[in-house]
Amino acid sequence: MQREETANSENGVWFVYDGECPICRYAAHALRIREAAGGLHLVNAREQAEHPLVTEVSAQGFDLDESMVLKYGGRFYRGAEALELMALLGTGAGWFNRMNALLFRFRPVARFCYPLMRAVRNLLLRLKRVDKLRNLSSQ
Repeated sequence: MQREETANSENGVWFVYDGECPICRYAAHALRIREAAGGLHLVNAREQAEHPLVTEVSAQGFDLDESMVLKYGGRFYRGAEALELMALLGTGAGWFNRMNALLFRFRPVARFCYPLMRAVRNLLLRLKRVDKLRNLSSQ
């Protein structure tokens, strides 16, 4: 896992997440990606709002308050699709990665679960009194 300040986002798996969200933060730091996929690069959109990939995500119109975003192989994946990709590219190392692979490699399960996970995320942020990212408001 790497934190990158500069983004050649064509290499490896890039995970843009909300660092204030406990679920997002845990997933970002627990996720292990197969070596064949390249390295895992984490971009905390709150701490790295000016990161080139956050800018690119916003330019694509992806609302980080509504979905996490992965970039892999030059393509963006968000929400349930990103969850499914995490499951497919993840290793079996640790309980998080095993559970992730078991549940979310199936598109219907990922699509069903993602809105529930997003609702829990939004609730946790409200309870913490954390403002939304509003990455699209600067566009």
